[in-house]
Amino acid sequence: MKKLSFAAVAALFLLAACKPSAPEGVSLFPSQGAKNVNIDTHLILSFDGTPTVGNSGFIKVFDAASGELVDQLDLSIPAGPTRGRSYGPECDYLRVPYDYSRTEMATNRNTVPGTPSCPQAEPTPPDYQLNIIGGFTDAFHFHPVIIHGNVATIYLHNNMLEYGHKYYITIDPEAIVCEGFEGIAGKTWAFSTKKSGPRDPWNLTVAADGTGDFSTVQGAFDFIPDFTDRETVVTVAAGDYEEIVYTRNKSNIKLVGAGKEATKVHYPNNEVFNPHPLLLKTNEWPGTFPSRRAAFMLDNCNDISIYDMTIATDLRGQAEGILINGDKIALYGVHIIGSGDAVQANGRIYMESCEVDGGGDTFLGRGTVFGYRCALRNEGGAFSYVRNTEGHHGDVFVECSFESTSDRPADWTRTGTNEDAAKNTALPYPAAEFVVIDCKTKNFNPLGWSLIAQPTQRMYEFNTRDLDTGAPVDYSGRNKRSRQLDAVRDAGLIASYRNPAWVLDGWKPDSRVN
Repeated sequence: MKKLSFAAVAALFLLAACKPSAPEGVSLFPSQGAKNVNIDTHLILSFDGTPTVGNSGFIKVFDAASGELVDQLDLSIPAGPTRGRSYGPECDYLRVPYDYSRTEMATNRNTVPGTPSCPQAEPTPPDYQLNIIGGFTDAFHFHPVIIHGNVATIYLHNNMLEYGHKYYITIDPEAIVCEGFEGIAGKTWAFSTKKSGPRDPWNLTVAADGTGDFSTVQGAFDFIPDFTDRETVVTVAAGDYEEIVYTRNKSNIKLVGAGKEATKVHYPNNEVFNPHPLLLKTNEWPGTFPSRRAAFMLDNCNDISIYDMTIATDLRGQAEGILINGDKIALYGVHIIGSGDAVQANGRIYMESCEVDGGGDTFLGRGTVFGYRCALRNEGGAFSYVRNTEGHHGDVFVECSFESTSDRPADWTRTGTNEDAAKNTALPYPAAEFVVIDCKTKNFNPLGWSLIAQPTQRMYEFNTRDLDTGAPVDYSGRNKRSRQLDAVRDAGLIASYRNPAWVLDGWKPDSRVN
């Protein structure tokens, strides 16, 4: 073997010494010099010690070729409010339909976060962190850095990185604090993004470790054009996806996880952290101002199917796991975890073999829900505040289980009263409907329905049994305005309620069982 000269060895040593490397005691993702990085990547630092989020300093992203500042996070700005807002009587629903039309999606690159998306909304003040997600210009409050154990994940503003670019990151020492960590300066943390987008735009992959077409569910949704006629399949690999998901104007999408225990999409969001505007209520009438409080939001969407994953909010308070505003949305094998309302359902929604955990009003909305073989759990009170209007079915559950805690019995549903309507807090909804067929209960209020405000509201049940023993429940204490269906006299009606297409106004969703 040929020996290297002293000069050659010295040159190699000098080259190695000058090569950028990660700070001692920290591993970086993407790694220093990584190539083919997804444009929606998070930045992850794994420490030997235990880091904390600082309350000052900057995290910055620069274009390596031009030196241009691409994005920055100011850690002196709080993530979001921790106390609820007070709303006066002037706060009301939009009197004109909310305008969802767009020719292109607004992003943090082309729009100032907090810009009102309708004339009636005030600008979202820059008192807290703001991030435009899914084109919602009013923006969301978000955590620029989230720490679990020894891992700090940095969340850049969405849609700031581009294909075919090289970037480098700087972190002020006070932005992320850990013993021995002195920040990252210069170009010691640089990486290059993929040259172009996915090769197959109709079959997309999401993987939290960066091995898919996208690293986030939001990144995949943002890539899909509005209202496509052709189906797009998005496969989400096993992993933890801590992100707010908000998408609008999407259709014909199949979102497929790796299983309820394997794929989890979640975020610490609620009504306090992302409230509605001071003058605008949300999600009571079609076309009103969108809500920002859920972990996962489908807004003005249709023909969306979600399979085999967990969708959850991580905060207590008024916060849905999933909020649906659209039509023909189907969920299969999905575990939804909310606080207060777990599912807000506006439109026609089919749920099969799902699990739902929530508080009172576990289901809320003006839509139609057909639940089949689902396991539903809450912390006491009504499982639904049903608000369907005349000519549409409400909430119908077939072969489902309903369970609460032993110290706080649950019931099927409650409805608004005329007194509520006079206070402008709710409406009586005279056509409200909640029907249970062949369901089982545990820790349940003998009334069944805590409040049936109007005699015209349809509150039916058939063949309800105890979840533990399988024995028929005692109907003698049921609310007098409810109706227990008879197997012979009401056979036709029972058969109709067992038929999803009849309940869902002609839509016949696929079933994994039948």
